Amino acid sequence: MKNAQLPTVTKFRELHESGCFVLPNPWDVGTAIYLEHLGFKALATTSAGFAFSRGKPDGGVSLDEVLRHVGEIAAATALPVNADFLNGFANEPEAVATNVKLCIAQGVSGLSIEDNTGNSTAPLYQKKLAVDRIRAARNAIDVSGIPVVLTGRCEAWLVGSPDPFRVALDRLISYAEAGADCLYAPGVREPNEIKQIVKAIAPKPINVLVSGFNCQLTVCQLADLGVRRISVGSGLALAAWGAFLRAAQTIQKDGSFNLLAENAASAELNGRFRGKS
Repeated sequence: MKNAQLPTVTKFRELHESGCFVLPNPWDVGTAIYLEHLGFKALATTSAGFAFSRGKPDGGVSLDEVLRHVGEIAAATALPVNADFLNGFANEPEAVATNVKLCIAQGVSGLSIEDNTGNSTAPLYQKKLAVDRIRAARNAIDVSGIPVVLTGRCEAWLVGSPDPFRVALDRLISYAEAGADCLYAPGVREPNEIKQIVKAIAPKPINVLVSGFNCQLTVCQLADLGVRRISVGSGLALAAWGAFLRAAQTIQKDGSFNLLAENAASAELNGRFRGKS
């Protein structure tokens, strides 16, 4: 796996060195294949999109399920794939390192580790522990000999921290010092705050999530702010769910099938996937 993995890892690292690229998030093999067809340069998994496809809430899937999933996505495309690896499926740094090694073995070119504990009473790991977890992931990557891109995520906005900008800025700087290659605070939306994070973390790249709360921002605008990588998280999966829900609810409530007229063409999808199975 190592020799086959290195070219995509190298390509993924090069994407982070200059410019700005979009990292869309497929939730299954079919959507990964189609995003590659559209010309995107790399992909990232989405924990929420995958969980919903399994009938589970975000964060409700097991480590084994996620490992199989990211392995399937990585095998389905020639593009670099970044794994949304949640909190590493462990609390202690040593266990995070063990799980990171398992994720690398699935053929990914990058992975993210977040500081969300999943505990509503203490939603973020204490800072020292959070930094130690990033450092453990960094060491695991170095020992593996496969230099996948490590993204350090601060979830301050998503867990409702009282002062998310201050918390995120402080933690992202520390995660960068601990060895994260790319830094990410999903939920930041104000251009000035994005610009300040970019400046504080430079020269390391920043990933910004574009979702319903900040979808007015364009690629060009984010690039002008210095953002290097843009992801949409569960956005594409939710777009698909939105179309599904509207059509299904219209059939059930109104007895109308009109929304099915907006469906994708099966002939196009058959043509795209023919020979892929």
